[in-house]
Amino acid sequence: MTTSPTSFGPVLERIAEEIERTPGRGRPADYIPALAARDPRRFGMAVAEPDGTVYGVGDWREPFSAQSVTKVFTLALVLAREGDALWEHVGREPSGNRFNSLVQLEYEDGIPRNPFINAGALVVTDRLHTRSGDAAGELLAFLRAESGNPQLGFDEEVAASESAHGDRNAALAHFMASYGNIDNPVPVLLEQYFRQCSVAASCADLALAASFLARHGVRADGTRLLTRSQAKQVNAIMLTCGTYDAAGDFAYRVGLPGKSGVGGGIIAVVPGRCTLCVWSPGLDERGNSVAGVAALDRFNTLTGLSVF
Repeated sequence: MTTSPTSFGPVLERIAEEIERTPGRGRPADYIPALAARDPRRFGMAVAEPDGTVYGVGDWREPFSAQSVTKVFTLALVLAREGDALWEHVGREPSGNRFNSLVQLEYEDGIPRNPFINAGALVVTDRLHTRSGDAAGELLAFLRAESGNPQLGFDEEVAASESAHGDRNAALAHFMASYGNIDNPVPVLLEQYFRQCSVAASCADLALAASFLARHGVRADGTRLLTRSQAKQVNAIMLTCGTYDAAGDFAYRVGLPGKSGVGGGIIAVVPGRCTLCVWSPGLDERGNSVAGVAALDRFNTLTGLSVF
């Protein structure tokens, strides 16, 4: 990993100064007790260029709970193995409902609307576990390799907290299993899913780990994980589905493929140019970081970088 005070550095410094003056940062995810005590005024942001150069500001090296941000990486690992066969089990459309909603599953015969709502992520994790024997371990190995940080790991307190309060996810998994859309025993799947969401990583780690999407599917070591078309597909789903039922507003404000998590992190991709990760634990009513969305909005405005 290399860092530099030039290029993106001044932009990040300006964004951090503006965010610091912004009142109202939202509230941490209090329905996960292990996350409820995080200070909503914490803020970090990192930008990684395709060659591994990283710029950061604020708490950009502070590990935080990645939560649903990890769903991007699990999706990529399954798509690399299954290709289009994956889409027989999960859709590619925005949901319009909350990320843990049961409503659409019944109308659509146990096929989740997209891979980033909880039901869809459970299906993707299930398929990765069937093919690897250890979905969470496969994900962690990938994140360590792409970020260059062998110290990345699971936050066992967060995993236990989610497991203790995971009745809705269990209901989603059992419901899909009743339609034959889950391969593994539900308790096994839930353990894998909660561990996947409990990965602790920094903005620098996640910006680097997501760089394969800016490199059109090529990993840090030069090998190809996804075809160029598959990398486009993942970016497209991030743009339309990556920020829960606020994806339209996020696309309007930020103009980049992005994926948020209730730990306060958001990753975003400028294909061919860079990847970003921003973290601030205070969330809006839809589960997205208030300061994180504002920072990405300012990044787009100040740099002109967008997919549009």
